[in-house]
Amino acid sequence: MFQNLTERLNKTIRNLRGLGRLTPENIQETLREVRTALLEADVALPVAREFIEKVRERAIGNEVLQSLTPGQALIKVVHDELINIMSDENQQLNLNTTPPAIILMAGLQGSGKTTSTAKLARWLKESMKKTVMVVSTDVYRPAAIDQLQTLAKEIDVVFFPSNPQQKPIDIANDAIKTAKLQFIDVVLIDTAGRLHIDTEMMDEIKALHAAVQPIETLFVVDSMTGQDAANTAKAFNEALPLTGVILTKTDGDARGGAALSIRSITGKPIKFIGIGEKTQALSPFYPDRIASRILDMGDILSLVEEAEKHVDRDKAEKLANKLKKGKGFSLEDFRDQIQQMKNMGGIGKLLDKLPGVANVPAHLKDKINDNMFAKQEAIINSMTKRERRHPDIIKNSHKRRIAEGSGTSIQEVNKLLKQFDQMQKTMKKFSKGGLGKLMKQFKGKMPPGMMPPM
Repeated sequence: MFQNLTERLNKTIRNLRGLGRLTPENIQETLREVRTALLEADVALPVAREFIEKVRERAIGNEVLQSLTPGQALIKVVHDELINIMSDENQQLNLNTTPPAIILMAGLQGSGKTTSTAKLARWLKESMKKTVMVVSTDVYRPAAIDQLQTLAKEIDVVFFPSNPQQKPIDIANDAIKTAKLQFIDVVLIDTAGRLHIDTEMMDEIKALHAAVQPIETLFVVDSMTGQDAANTAKAFNEALPLTGVILTKTDGDARGGAALSIRSITGKPIKFIGIGEKTQALSPFYPDRIASRILDMGDILSLVEEAEKHVDRDKAEKLANKLKKGKGFSLEDFRDQIQQMKNMGGIGKLLDKLPGVANVPAHLKDKINDNMFAKQEAIINSMTKRERRHPDIIKNSHKRRIAEGSGTSIQEVNKLLKQFDQMQKTMKKFSKGGLGKLMKQFKGKMPPGMMPPM
């Protein structure tokens, strides 16, 4: 997400960093480029215009022009206004009510509403420690009911059954009654979607909303529709008292215009973003972190939170102790690192949160991808236990067997072994001089195709 906007803004403001003096002329030129970058990212024109005007007002004031580092000061102004345009801070779900808290999910068909219902259920269960029930009132698409039932089983939350012969209001009321008897904390109601906004759809969801009185009404919208996402959210908000937005499919959106437009157009905050198809691929929306990522400053806080959630602490401590004792870094250890990285969403999502990634040449970024690590894991899995622990015993005949077993080539096996040899040498430096010395050795560079231990 934001890849195109980040690259364009990075080029535009890179030259400002070292400037000792800013003038109204070069500020005006910079803002013209920023405006173009926003419009190319499919940010709504009124939003882009308002953003530029606010930045200009602050840029020509004492805050920037009299700063000792005016280039950096202007970048900070852009950063602050990006946060303001998306909302000042993360807007959390309001669950402050007598259980069960009712959350109504609304949106057009194909926006990812049913999947987002399951994702939110999982997030509530794992992050908020809530008991959750999900129910589908989509009586027009039986597949939606079946899909939600399958997902509920996968994430181990309560599923309330429904069928196309029932009325949506009856389904919802029955689910809420059952949830009260079972002392459920939160009920998520998935509603019917349409291919477009129509009177019939709006009347039905208005009646459902009036019947269940949800504490949260979340609009689920596809980020790849750009500023149309904001306009659709506005139309729904005029019919329903929305409390927030879930922006889906952001991993496939390189522009990011929806994220920058929705708050200004609807007045409603983005509360969550979907960043993949898996049920764990939902994150709270933090405007300050998103602004930092747009300006290629990274998002280390989110990276640390992901590590806290998904990295096996026991394995990490065992590896650290092993390296400190100089016992070496094995291919089994490296395979563990690949698996931990997959649990955190893959190399693409990790790189996206690191500062300075926009400056990495495209041909180098293309070489580091999840397919490459999947191949490396397959190669390691095709080795015997002894070969994984002592790769120096691997001869040509072994390589042929490993290549055939992993569906790769002998050249790819050789490449992995060579890269692993480089990694082993680096790990030896770690055992002698500690982590600080190791990171100094990297200086932001990794051996090709490899990642340091997490």
